[in-house]
Amino acid sequence: MTHPVLIAENLTKTYGSATALHHASLTVHAGESVAIMGPSGSGKTTLMHVLSGILTPDQGQVRMLAGGHDVVVSSLSAEKRARLRRRHIGFVFQEGLLLPELTARENVAVALMMSGATRAHAETTADGWLQHLGLAGMEDRRPAELSGGQAQRVAIARAQVASPDVVFADEPTGALDSTTSASVLDALLDSTVGRGAPLVMVTHDPAVAARCTRLIRLADGQIIEDSAAVSGAPR
Repeated sequence: MTHPVLIAENLTKTYGSATALHHASLTVHAGESVAIMGPSGSGKTTLMHVLSGILTPDQGQVRMLAGGHDVVVSSLSAEKRARLRRRHIGFVFQEGLLLPELTARENVAVALMMSGATRAHAETTADGWLQHLGLAGMEDRRPAELSGGQAQRVAIARAQVASPDVVFADEPTGALDSTTSASVLDALLDSTVGRGAPLVMVTHDPAVAARCTRLIRLADGQIIEDSAAVSGAPR
């Protein structure tokens, strides 16, 4: 069994009188690809935000193996959680959220520079990731000069450039056609699980979930299914 990277215990989160998470517990191991599914309002995004330290739970705790250290994420200050995310957590969003005025290289490099890397080192590392993800020759293009699939690969490179301990993805293929979606998912799985890190992904697409090694299904803020039944699915 691979080692745990994320351990969430009894997570509860409320917004006013609405309960977004209700005593949710799970452990995510190195090399897992975890799909989180559920209807709108079931708590999917809240769970991802609590696991990644964007939000803190009202009850329960999140622990993370970050840089070889066991960190209680939910007890950190907002500043320390932000630092943890910069150095140890990667994010891929549905729309990519690339900076339109920056080139592909700069969009990727800036994530590394925010962690203290020099510009030269950051841009060299960015080029390596862009090439690895099939974007050689496109380093100087801006987002408007890229297709949707290419832009999402830049977003994946940005998420991976600091070699984070875990990568979170929120509907990363939601804005893409089926062919491009499959290609982008290949790149996301290869670049994350392929180097032994876990991928935790919110998705509404059963075809995307079937590519993951584990499915977590939410309803009304509770985990109603946690299955590794799709672990034999090809990546």
